[in-house]
Amino acid sequence: MASGTALIYDEEMTTHKLLWSDPICDIEVPERLSSSYEQLKCYHLVERCVCVPAREGSEEEILLVHSSEHLEVAKSTQTMNEEELKRVSENYDAFFFHPNTYRCARLAVGATLQLVDAVMSGKVRNGMALVRPPGHHSQRNAANGFCLFNNVAIAAEYTKLKYGLQRILIVDWDVHHGQGTQYIFEEDPSVLYFSWHRYEHQEFWPSLKESDYNAVGLGKGKGFNINLPWNKVGMGNSDYLAAFFYVLLPMAFEFDPELVIVSSGYDSGIGDPEGQMNATPEVFAHLTHLLMQLANGKLCVILEGGYHLKSLAESVCMTVKSLLGDPIPQITGEMAPCLSALESIQNVRAAHKPYWKWLTYEDTSFLQNLSTKSHLLKKASSNPSMEHEPKITTSNETAKIERFLELHMKNILFPVPPIKTATTDSTGLAHFLPVAVHLVKEMDKSEIKALVSGFYADLVKEDETLLSLGSTLVILDKILKKEVCNGIATSPTSAVSAAVALRHSVRFGLQRVLCVFVGDMQIIPNTEDGKMLIIHISEKEHFLLLLKDAEGNDFFSAVLGFILPVAYSYQPNLTVIAVGPNRNLEISGISLLFALLQGLAESRIFAVIKDTEINLMQSVAKVLVGASLPPFGVYLPPTREKVNKIKTLRDQFQQEWKMLQCSGKL
Repeated sequence: MASGTALIYDEEMTTHKLLWSDPICDIEVPERLSSSYEQLKCYHLVERCVCVPAREGSEEEILLVHSSEHLEVAKSTQTMNEEELKRVSENYDAFFFHPNTYRCARLAVGATLQLVDAVMSGKVRNGMALVRPPGHHSQRNAANGFCLFNNVAIAAEYTKLKYGLQRILIVDWDVHHGQGTQYIFEEDPSVLYFSWHRYEHQEFWPSLKESDYNAVGLGKGKGFNINLPWNKVGMGNSDYLAAFFYVLLPMAFEFDPELVIVSSGYDSGIGDPEGQMNATPEVFAHLTHLLMQLANGKLCVILEGGYHLKSLAESVCMTVKSLLGDPIPQITGEMAPCLSALESIQNVRAAHKPYWKWLTYEDTSFLQNLSTKSHLLKKASSNPSMEHEPKITTSNETAKIERFLELHMKNILFPVPPIKTATTDSTGLAHFLPVAVHLVKEMDKSEIKALVSGFYADLVKEDETLLSLGSTLVILDKILKKEVCNGIATSPTSAVSAAVALRHSVRFGLQRVLCVFVGDMQIIPNTEDGKMLIIHISEKEHFLLLLKDAEGNDFFSAVLGFILPVAYSYQPNLTVIAVGPNRNLEISGISLLFALLQGLAESRIFAVIKDTEINLMQSVAKVLVGASLPPFGVYLPPTREKVNKIKTLRDQFQQEWKMLQCSGKL
């Protein structure tokens, strides 16, 4: 199993810069790279990565995507004077040449390919390339929007050719539509391209009809181009997560990519003058973590935009921390997507219904009367917008965002526990677990008895259960005290052990504990109002939030369409997952549940597993120590009955848990 995170940075890419005054291009500065790299050093992340050198992309590699005419124009600029450079730059929309631009662009291509090679060869599991100039706007025959060569598109073609890949997912979370990437792959079913972008009903650059939700691809590529247009500014963390839960992730799991490449623009983050969005840096840690569950963890993140230097640098660091497997910071902000975001999500789902099995039985219909449309039409008639009009940000506004981010990062960052995963060897099963699992000494029997008689006597009736609590309580205490990140305890009666764990956590002072029960368990009711949320996945209909008979590939719709949105709405301080007898879930489904829920509660998860489930213990332990999930195989769509059950549950609980809202029909 590949491990490690590659980081690629070459200072020479900072030599590409604007030599004259241009109000549109002057935000694309060398400091975008250098300040991001300095922040990585500040957090001591550079030394934890595998540093891979950049190289120049060859002409042959560039020609995988671009025309020879485009290459020759770029090459010719190396010897031009400033006037000549300015003249040739004016042939393109929002682009500038410097005598070293061609060299930097080749380094950007080569750095991207170096990362792809490192991941595909197994030298590392994932990585990030900090590159300039960016690439996703550049087209076969034209520079565009600060981009000369399309780094990510070249990487996709390169991996298809060199490694024979047949399914590549490109996720473009830059705030601008990567129309260059769309044009290159819109007829290609081997590349699934997803882009969200500020659109405002075609008011925002690049102001193209084909950036809207109904551009789904052409010919054989129909269904493989996903555009999610944001029709207003101010989108935040919950809007981005909703887009992943209700559009991208279900499609990605059905597509089953062999490699994921991110066009990683951070102009979709807070403070950016281009995007004017409100997403805070930690959301990129969450998005990265979610993508790491695909393609056996093969994930390559390539820098695109991002023009507020502090916001950019912090977001880059959050992404790299996630790639390294660090605990994920708690997400901030209200977990409730806005109406405009829900309308866009609904229209994307409606547009793609003919092409995706997971949408077969989903209730999707187009929404025409969008909440933002009349407002925008009035604005357009009274003040027609300039194409790519520069947003003027005062130094005052920039400083205000910097101060906010300084405080914000102090609030959300926390020391990483020295131990990732802990267990005890009370049952002699520890030798089955990965070596990275840390063994701790279980609690003394007299100490257990005193604790149980004092606080848990009503729960524990059998001696066998009582003795197993020595393992449960010692591991849980270490998680609660932040000495370890997560842990696994075995128990002959996992429901009872989990009930003790829940009460123990509330006694410790936690305000919100999420418990997911899997299998037939007699759940012991909680008495701590609002301090516990129980989700039960079982065939028997009893108790709180119930997912009846979610199995096999149906489980994707249960996890993405219900469990994850509820969990993110609740924002727990700890997640307890207990697996009991007669579970109808495959080990792969349970492992996915553990992997996805690691995004919550600062990745604090406590697993309670029946002591006979050795294979499950091994699989869960691998996930908790940070191993990648294996591929899920052939996708089977959920049945109509299962889809309707999930929808009924969503309707029942969406007023309480707002992340369950997935359409604009409220």
